[in-house]
Amino acid sequence: MHEHDLLKLENQLCHRFYSVSNAFTRAYRPLLKSLDITYPQYLVMMALWEQDNQTITQLVEKCRIDAGALTLILKKLNQKGFIEIKSSQQDKRVKEVVLTKKGLTAKSDAVNIPKQLLCQLQNLDADEMGQLKVLIDKLYCELAMPQGKPTANDYK
Repeated sequence: MHEHDLLKLENQLCHRFYSVSNAFTRAYRPLLKSLDITYPQYLVMMALWEQDNQTITQLVEKCRIDAGALTLILKKLNQKGFIEIKSSQQDKRVKEVVLTKKGLTAKSDAVNIPKQLLCQLQNLDADEMGQLKVLIDKLYCELAMPQGKPTANDYK
């Protein structure tokens, strides 16, 4: 391969991920419209539906969203009535995120969203999706975790 070939978009793994990320966001948009939330807001809600009453630090780690961006997402979810942000009883400096009644109710409204999205992925079987998850987690760990930190095998 010629060194200038390294600069071609067709040879870029990162461009493929960027394109897929945008395609996922567009695919989710109509599915999330009835909840009046964006895809990043949906990620935070899924984390809270999985385990309510999490600290902002826990949500940063779970959702893999930058703390600054997460703060804006939480502000919007709070304005929409899905969550409340409270000071921890143990340490007033620590902020905890708690689902409201509206946030809890939204879980039952959202339960079919993953199924609806899977219907759009007819060319991938369950094994291929499993392989993709493992490979993407491995890639994430390579890029996001400094040497000596957990590897993709730690997340299996």
